[in-house]
Amino acid sequence: MMNSPDFSHTLPSALDFRQRLLAMLGLCCVLIMVALDQTVVGTAMPTVVADLRGFSLYAWVGTSYLLTSVITVPIFGKLGDDHGRKPFVLTAIVLFTGASMLCGLAQNMPQLVMARALQGVGGGMLVATTFACVPDLFPHTAERLRWQVMLSAAFGLANAIGPSLGGFLTEYLGWRWVFFVNLPVGVVSLWFVWRFLPVIRHSARPPSRLDWQGAALIALFLGSLQLAVEWLPQHKPPLLLGGLAVFSLSALLTLVWWEKRSPNPLLPPSMLSHRGLAPLFGLSLLMGFGMFAVMYYAPLMFQAGFGLSPNQAGLLVTPLVVFITIGSMLNGRIVQRLRHPTRLLALGLLMFALTAALLSRVGPATAHGLIIANMMMGGLGLGLLMPNLTIFVQQLAPRQQLGVATAMLQSTRMIGGMLGTALMGVVVSHQFQQRVGAMLADRQQAQWLHWLADPQTLLNPDILAQFRQAAAAAQPDALLAAARLLLVDAIHFSQWLVAVILLLGLWLARKVPPVELSGSAPSPVSVHD
Repeated sequence: MMNSPDFSHTLPSALDFRQRLLAMLGLCCVLIMVALDQTVVGTAMPTVVADLRGFSLYAWVGTSYLLTSVITVPIFGKLGDDHGRKPFVLTAIVLFTGASMLCGLAQNMPQLVMARALQGVGGGMLVATTFACVPDLFPHTAERLRWQVMLSAAFGLANAIGPSLGGFLTEYLGWRWVFFVNLPVGVVSLWFVWRFLPVIRHSARPPSRLDWQGAALIALFLGSLQLAVEWLPQHKPPLLLGGLAVFSLSALLTLVWWEKRSPNPLLPPSMLSHRGLAPLFGLSLLMGFGMFAVMYYAPLMFQAGFGLSPNQAGLLVTPLVVFITIGSMLNGRIVQRLRHPTRLLALGLLMFALTAALLSRVGPATAHGLIIANMMMGGLGLGLLMPNLTIFVQQLAPRQQLGVATAMLQSTRMIGGMLGTALMGVVVSHQFQQRVGAMLADRQQAQWLHWLADPQTLLNPDILAQFRQAAAAAQPDALLAAARLLLVDAIHFSQWLVAVILLLGLWLARKVPPVELSGSAPSPVSVHD
């Protein structure tokens, strides 16, 4: 790759409209590839497990990806600041695409888990660098807001078609094509990024030595935290969970201690104490918590609680994802015209909290149109939250720390998602098992507890048929109907908790200082073709 000499003039004069457009198309392809992978794999997993015969490693197909990606994001956010983002975007595309091919070629579950872990490294690199490329290409805020709509549209499109595409590929071409579909998208994105994305650095000084100690402590902290929250709903031994929690906290405290003393910290302590950035990171954590808690447990309520098919449940959840994109587009039109744009954070938070609260009131008899309208409102709320968090962080962060700030925003959202899924899983499981146990005790039918206390009995047709056969003399349909209502009640309770927790974010939203969106950010020091 040939590099041109440094330019000291402004970025808009260094890059013409065509180059920036084609560079953005490459970044959109990157986002489509990552988003598609996250949505199509879940649809294919039951078929994958049946084919590779490895149910004991079922959860690790997702956990291994999340574990490596959440560790990778902050590390490559910093490296992108120091060295320019283009080399890491290219490396990540090659790594992600190659790992996708290995996933499709896996002959057993351990091979698939290892390939997914490698894929997570590439995914984390892409998340850490792709979003930070946008302010590099468009330093003027108003211009950046217009162009960011492309990324929002690409992300929303991939999320909307992902589940259906995963089902189609699995049914007609085989589950391996769920991973092979990344190959052509990866090749296209690689060409666009290699050809049109410039190398942009925000410092005239040579890149500093990587803070390896900080990187290792981040890996220990996030890795142990990820394992703890993944294993929490699975009722692992309390001593193991407690040990992981203590280890994670110790790694975090050591990380804070080290970063204050490091000459080139991976996570600058000044960023966590920054008056404007700290509440934005907190809001990102809460948003991830609420978003995953809703998106994970609403489908469970619709399928296991209401008795809907996966396709019917998908139709009820899809408006949430679609309206995230619509809300992001609408936000791009209005945010720069407001005198106090940060107030959109509180509005988006309120809308999504209201969606969670209303989900705690829906039942099997609720009209699907009302559920869809509620999901639309939640999507619009997230559409006001997600892009604005990125916009405000990139506006407030120092230019030389743009990648670190953007990566920390993505990391806090991922950590929030981990916590939301795990903690609400514990709440739902505990509430459901307690209520089912009490119901069966009242009916003097406690022998069916090991069947009905597991939501899989309500979801899996084979297990459901086995239960009906085993409980043929005990009116199984009445027991199943009662268990479904109790599961709905348990999920209702979890969504009330989500709504209350989200409302705590209003205090954080008030802490965000005024943000001026009419100006232009400082130009980068060097631009290479």
